[in-house]
Amino acid sequence: QLEESGGGLGQPGGSLRLSCSAFGGFFSIDAMAWYRQTPGDQRELVAAISRRAETIYADSVKGRFTISRDNARNTVVLQMDGLKPEDTAVYYCNTGYYSDALYTPSQYWGQGTQVTVAS
Repeated sequence: QLEESGGGLGQPGGSLRLSCSAFGGFFSIDAMAWYRQTPGDQRELVAAISRRAETIYADSVKGRFTISRDNARNTVVLQMDGLKPEDTAVYYCNTGYYSDALYTPSQYWGQGTQVTVAS
């Protein structure tokens, strides 16, 4: 089970923080990631982080978002700074695999948390 928290309403240029914790049966998670989805669009990778803290970012969030994780707690955090209206989406946590700078999602997803950026 993946439980997300955070999100909500943020202002353009402002910050929000998303957190996701893995419970029950998630041992030695290889990588964790955040995806986002808007109505009518496919879910897209926002950021991913390996157990060794190697990271991947979508071009649209580079320099604004930071992903981090606590391996001992199976928790991943997405710090979102410099928010833009186009960051508005439902954000989903995922566990998966990291290899050769590529992230492969597993079938385990959080329930999603809404992020809305508006003034």
